[in-house]
Order: sequence, then C-alpha cells, then structure tokens
Amino acid sequence: MRDILTVILAGGRGSRLEPLTRDRAKPAVPFGGLYRIIDFVLSNCLNSDMRRLLLLTQYKAQSLDRHINLAWRQYFCRELGEFIDVVPPQQRIAGNWYSGTADAVYQNIYAIEREKPEHVVVLAGDHIYKMNYGPMVEFHRKRGADITIGALRVSVEEAKQFGVMQIDPDHRVVGFQEKPDAPIPTPEDPDVCLASMGIYVFSARFLFEALCNDATNMASDHDFGKNVIPGAINSHVVCAYPFMDENRKSDAYWRDVGTIDAYYEASMDLISIDPQLNLYDEHWPVRAFQPNLPPPKFVFGSEGGSTRRGTALDSLVCQGAIVSGGSVSRSILGPGVRVNSYASVEDSILFDDVNVGRRSRLRRVIVDKGVSIPAETEIGFDPAADAARGLKITESGLVVISRGEKIEPSKVAGSVG
Repeated sequence: MRDILTVILAGGRGSRLEPLTRDRAKPAVPFGGLYRIIDFVLSNCLNSDMRRLLLLTQYKAQSLDRHINLAWRQYFCRELGEFIDVVPPQQRIAGNWYSGTADAVYQNIYAIEREKPEHVVVLAGDHIYKMNYGPMVEFHRKRGADITIGALRVSVEEAKQFGVMQIDPDHRVVGFQEKPDAPIPTPEDPDVCLASMGIYVFSARFLFEALCNDATNMASDHDFGKNVIPGAINSHVVCAYPFMDENRKSDAYWRDVGTIDAYYEASMDLISIDPQLNLYDEHWPVRAFQPNLPPPKFVFGSEGGSTRRGTALDSLVCQGAIVSGGSVSRSILGPGVRVNSYASVEDSILFDDVNVGRRSRLRRVIVDKGVSIPAETEIGFDPAADAARGLKITESGLVVISRGEKIEPSKVAGSVG
C-alpha cells in the first residue's frame, strides 16, 4: 500500500447536528462515550494498512486537531514513510474556503503530488462503519479503473440523500445522479438503489487532470458527486465496488449520523443486548484516545437501610465516571461523568465531565462536555419548561444541552430521600 495516499475530508460543518457542532467539526463529535466519529474511518485505514494519510480540515478544527495529536500520532512512524498530517485550508490556489469535495482536494493538490502516489483514496471523515479498503484498491487495479466508488444498497426512499448509481453486469457505472428526487432502482429489486458511500479510489493521473479541468469550469459546483463522477462516466472507466462490511453482523452497518435524531438512534443501538455495531471485535478494533483516568466507580448500596444505590443498567460507562448513589439506565456516560445521590439518568447521553446534581432527573437528554446540572432539576419531562430554558428540542422530543450552557436550578416535584 506504499503507492497509496489517503485523503480524508474532515472539514464538515454538520449544521444539522447543532448544537453538538457549535464548537467542533462533525468528525470530532463524541460517539459511544469514548470515541469520536473520525475514529471509525481512521481505524479502517490503520486496519487496512493504509498509513499515509492527509486529513483535510476547515470548520472549527481545533478540537479535531487536538484529538488527532492525542489519539493517533503514536500509530504512525515518519521514519518509515508513515504519517497522518492534519492539513488546514492553505489557500495556495484560491483565496476562498472549500466550495465542494472536489475543490477541497484540488486546493491541496500540491501536497498530494508531493507524495507521488499511484492511487489516491478519498474518504469522508464523518461516517460510522467498518471496512477494509485493501480489496477495493485491488479491485480498482485489476479493472484498470480511473474511479472506483464504494457502493451500498439502500431503500429507494433513503437513496434521495445519496448519489445513486446504475451499473452493468461488469460493475461498470453507466449512470449517476446526485441526490435525485426520483432515484432509479436496481433491475433486480425495484425497492432498492445502489448508493455512493462517499468512498473513492482514483488513479492519481486521472484525478489530477479531472480536478484541474473542474477548477476552470465556472459552472461547476466542484463536487465529486455532482460534477467529477458524472462527467467521467462516458469517457473513462468508472466502477462500483460493493461494500464489504467488517462488522461481522447479518446486516451491513453504515451510518451517516447527520442529524441529532440519527445520532441518538445510532448511539442507543450501542447499549442494546446485541448491538448492530460491534465495538468488541478484536478482529477489527476501533481505536480512540484512552484518557489516563481510574476505572468507573459505583458508590453506595442498600446496606444499613440506605435508600441510595449507585447503579447503571443497560448502559456504557467510561473510565473516570462515578455513579455516586444515583441510578443510570439505558444511557452512555463519557469519561469523568458524575451522577450524584438520588439522581436519575434515563435514555440519555452524557459527554465528558458532566455533573448531575443530587435528586436531578434526566430523560432522553444529550448533554455536551463539562455541563453541570444543578441539584433537583428536571430535564426531558416537560417540553415547555425545557423550551423556556432555551434548550434545543428535536421533533422526536430529544433535549440537547450545548457546551457551556448554564442551567438554572428548578425544584423537582415529589423529591424524596
């Protein structure tokens, strides 16, 4: 894989994930307590033995840059030609921010050319899945392709949010529509479409030529899905590679957690009895930053007539968390979280260092880092009261508390103990 350079697009704003993306790029959003979204694609690269990575950032990249330094530098040896370089917008070619996926790569074309790759793998940094990119690169080589696109089977309704492909029996792409209103289904199943996963393998020579041509086209959106791929279908070899899932479950797992509700649903899957995403697979490990914190702790029991009991059921509890006489159910507690006596946390996600005060109650709440919930406060039970606090409430009733939010205390009706 020494002739492969991997470019990861990690500058996404993630506006539909606000307020979780108010202070960070979408790939830097925590997921599953310990991880960041970017950790999944980076783990795929490492497990695929792809060790020459350019991470293109743009929007509020400080959190992501810090995470890369803490979690990922150790796995790459510069003396052996391995690297993971975080590349902010250089504006060497144009004075503008990136205007599309193709433009993001084009504006960094000098950094790519300097590495002299034979093939360039372009990945999105904000999707959650497990995949070995090696067989896809080999497929690309054997077909003599100019572009190979990772392909996922989705429902016709879901396909409206993807680039949709039509292929011939030899996996060559003969049609491509970006986010069509009326997606074209596959010939064998009228309810299914073949969608682009935003995973591309390019022959380097073709990529450089295509990017330069696209950059001079004033009518272009400078996007791979809208412009570069449709423009290459009739003149170059464009192939589709079927998604080969390394998650080892009956159904293929690939998620774009682009909205709060989608993010919450994917997170809650992790605490189910048999989660769709297998985080315990030694065959395909997902790496992350491991903070130097003590093990999680559960304080107080029922001895001596005490009504306090520190419990966590059907939950993920990260290191450094303390459940001190409170109860946690169907929730995810990030590192350093503290749940105090008689407090109740249900169906919620608490990021790092959240403190839940005594006798407080949270239900279906996402709390960003470092927020302190005052004692005897209810959130997630009364939408009108939550809205009056200025908190974000999704269509499904989820409450989101952003980083730095100051929560005013409110008496919990019927508190006991």
